[in-house]
Amino acid sequence: MGKFIVTGAASGIGEAVCSRLEDDGETVIKVDRHNADIVADLATPEGRRAALQACLAASKDGLDGLVCCAGIGSTSPDVVMIPQVNFYGSIELLLGLKDALAARSGAAVLVSSNSAPQDTDPNYVVALLSNNQEQLKTSLATISGHAAYSGSKQAIAIWMRRNAPDYARSGVRLNAVAPGYTRTAMTEATEKDPKYSAAIKDFLETIPLGRAGKVSEIANVIGFLLCSEASFVSGSLLYVDGGHDAMYRPNSI
Repeated sequence: MGKFIVTGAASGIGEAVCSRLEDDGETVIKVDRHNADIVADLATPEGRRAALQACLAASKDGLDGLVCCAGIGSTSPDVVMIPQVNFYGSIELLLGLKDALAARSGAAVLVSSNSAPQDTDPNYVVALLSNNQEQLKTSLATISGHAAYSGSKQAIAIWMRRNAPDYARSGVRLNAVAPGYTRTAMTEATEKDPKYSAAIKDFLETIPLGRAGKVSEIANVIGFLLCSEASFVSGSLLYVDGGHDAMYRPNSI
């Protein structure tokens, strides 16, 4: 069977992806800050370098798939950390593992969000995509946690689209999912916070399917994108959000 690396593997969508792959008989190398095969902090350049070196050592014979699930939510008290984990924690690992994926004609899935199309500071997104650290610092001093989150996920989606053709020429299929509101330990904690609970309740009622998503539902879509049944799917951003994006942007494709 295949060999896969999953970041953010200790909880939430990442944990569900690991379970899905293991149920399919795959070998899964788990990356997280704790309870993982590779323990690393993707919030820092040093942590990302250490994670990459460990991942390379574990995939010397090639890699069938990479799923970058590690992320920080919009309510994080440290706004600066959001793009470090959400964007750089995914992209730097993906860049470093490109050859390992190409060796087995593997597939990679990034996790964006259905909040990615929302308006955010365009300079922030450009700073991420161009790795302009000075501009990034300037932007983060003026934007909210929500804007930092949605902007990081927008940058993920744009980066994927820009680079998918090059990865495809190397034999690597690169795609992304855009989950909507999904019930995880992180979102449940936010729901219980008096500061956010009423707003979240109102928000959940707007989802066309009438409920939050389950981590297993996101993991099943990721599993599809990794498998041979999706062998001609490359460069796609797949919304898994109960119809929310279609409701908010009915005239967009």
